[in-house]
Amino acid sequence: MNFLHRVISPSSSSQVFGFAKRSFKTIQIPFGSIAYSTTSSSLVHGIHQFHCPDVVGILAKLSECIASRDGNILTADIFVPDHNHVFYSRSEFVFDPAKWPREQMDADFSKLAKMFNAMRSVVRVPDIDPKYKIAVLASKQDGRLPIHITSVISNHERGPNTHVIRFLERHGIPYYHLPTTKENKREGEILEIVRDTDFLVLARYMQVLSGDFLRSYKKDIINIHHGLLPSFKGSNPSKQAFDAGVKLIGATSHFVSEELDAGPIIEQMVERVSHRDNLRTFIQKSEDVEKRCLAKAIKSYCELRILPYEESKTVVFRS
Repeated sequence: MNFLHRVISPSSSSQVFGFAKRSFKTIQIPFGSIAYSTTSSSLVHGIHQFHCPDVVGILAKLSECIASRDGNILTADIFVPDHNHVFYSRSEFVFDPAKWPREQMDADFSKLAKMFNAMRSVVRVPDIDPKYKIAVLASKQDGRLPIHITSVISNHERGPNTHVIRFLERHGIPYYHLPTTKENKREGEILEIVRDTDFLVLARYMQVLSGDFLRSYKKDIINIHHGLLPSFKGSNPSKQAFDAGVKLIGATSHFVSEELDAGPIIEQMVERVSHRDNLRTFIQKSEDVEKRCLAKAIKSYCELRILPYEESKTVVFRS
């Protein structure tokens, strides 16, 4: 298996003004899923992500919105930070598309977003909505991703008979080889290729994207870093860590920002190593934890589990 393999090919009229007096920071609420079975052929699974100023009645109105269309909330994850009057939620629900058409759903949640002056309101129905279109920017290393890939861009050439190229050809995924230099990073060409994507993934792409690129693209970019930031920057980081005799290695998935490896963190994983590891097994463990960390970050992103929090953090609702 390689890095480019696809493994996912009560109504209420509660007051909505004034800050809510909450005694919790994070809660997960299971709703009445007994009344509905997600195995029913007529019911479809939906996800709603919400971020707005914290006022009284938000959860009640969310429930009312879904229940009014004969839908049923299965779970609701809620986070309200201390001393910061904002409300974050992620809800999973089931509904009958015949009773709640997809276009009407967008209109209903849009009305709710306006009611609460939401900074973010996103709804996704995985069985109905198109898959996310993504492009992968990679350098030399291989690995795996849990999502359909529409294009791969690399600044290193791969031979015609490598397993990566064979995989891309087998699945009809375009491959672009764009050699870069310090003077020309081919960012204009990359922007043209990724113009219609929903987000980008940097799979060990050993080039720093400029601020101009980030501002032009305007969408999220997820990167994988070979350690628990900050650590062992520069060339051959695994060899640096091995020579330093570390006992824990790790990986960090984060959003790309203008500052190198300083974007909001999405996911971190660790793996124990010991004196029994040689450089080969050390690198193998390091690469494996990177693949798992990146896959988890992408899965969380596609399931609407990630929300921006303050300037440099993220809220990540777990399954």
